[in-house]
Amino acid sequence: MTQPLQLETPRLLLRRWEEGDRAPFAAMNADPVVMRFYPGPYSRHQSDEAIDRYLVAFERVGYSFFAATLRETGEFAGTIGLQQLRDEIPNLQQPSIEIGWRLTQASQGRGLATEGALAIIDFAFHQLALAEVVAITALPNQPSRRVMEKVGMTYRPEFDFNHPRVPAGHPYERHALYSLCNPNSLEVSCSTHL
Repeated sequence: MTQPLQLETPRLLLRRWEEGDRAPFAAMNADPVVMRFYPGPYSRHQSDEAIDRYLVAFERVGYSFFAATLRETGEFAGTIGLQQLRDEIPNLQQPSIEIGWRLTQASQGRGLATEGALAIIDFAFHQLALAEVVAITALPNQPSRRVMEKVGMTYRPEFDFNHPRVPAGHPYERHALYSLCNPNSLEVSCSTHL
């Protein structure tokens, strides 16, 4: 099935990455406020590697993290999308598909993450027919956890884990997992089903 190259919400355009997105993406990832719940800001090289990984995934499976822009102005707003969970989580069935988002400072606090995440969930469940999506974040990241709750995800404390790419002992090493099952799925249950 050919997947759409972009998704639209009332305020956002979610599309494949273009070369012109690299600089604003790198600027966002270098912003210590945006990256406050990560071990540290990203270098330009790390940002470019992420976009390269997203582009490969679009070619390979038809989805990944999208570049998010404001429909009204075309301004880069961040990234919202899906990917196969990159790290193994104890007791969680693999492969699991993760939904996630990261927005520029200017785009935060306006409901855009929730708006974009709802569009991604609709895409995941109705067009990709995924049985479930999960989301992870550092335990103290209340803004992201609130978005997870607003889009209907359930916190699963039994799946809390130490993120393998966060240094041991770091304040944000411990991560929470949220899940959402596709109500239309023909599968008997989700991997995290209660």
